[in-house]
Amino acid sequence: MSISKNLNNIKSILPEHVTLVAVSKTKPVSDLMEAYHADQRVFGENKIQEMVDKHDIMPKDIEWHMIGHVQRNKVKYMAGFVSLIHGVDNFKLLSEINKQAKKHDRIIDCLLQIKIASEDSKFGMTPNEALEILQSKDFSEFQNIRITGVMGMATFTDNESQIKQEFKLLKSTFEDLKKLKIPNCELQTVSMGMSGDYPLAIDCGSTMIRVGSSIFGSRNYSNQ
Repeated sequence: MSISKNLNNIKSILPEHVTLVAVSKTKPVSDLMEAYHADQRVFGENKIQEMVDKHDIMPKDIEWHMIGHVQRNKVKYMAGFVSLIHGVDNFKLLSEINKQAKKHDRIIDCLLQIKIASEDSKFGMTPNEALEILQSKDFSEFQNIRITGVMGMATFTDNESQIKQEFKLLKSTFEDLKKLKIPNCELQTVSMGMSGDYPLAIDCGSTMIRVGSSIFGSRNYSNQ
């Protein structure tokens, strides 16, 4: 099935309040343009350099989301155009994003990555760490970032009840953080759910799903 048909099939069953991020990592620009011509405007990459290269040659009405682990020394390369950074998992990274956003006279939207999976390989902060950061004096002084929600990745398992429990943890963390009244926080996004589990994620309260292989087919890592 074509990329445009895959997209239309997914969009036809998505609730209105759920944003679809087309995860385009490792895919050629021609594939992204097929999705673009099918009216997809939100794309997610997990390598900053790959996102920069694609941004340079693709239409400028695209929202670029950085969904992978972010190295602080590479934030400067995307600070001028990135729409949303999903994987913010520590205070030092927040500080660097704020610094680079200031250079571009921008406010960059960020999601706090919460570790909800049992796997050690997954990044993220605990709900308590997120709470401490948002309530800290240092965070209150950041003028060029805005926390708009949370992101999490469930354990890679066939155990649906475990995945559901992890998704519910992310949603309850979001609700707890939302109670805080902090100037540079406007929590509205719960980014959870990928190709294999997004229907369950939506049932558990997701407002943003990150879908790659169900749109573009399996990924090609041979040139990575």
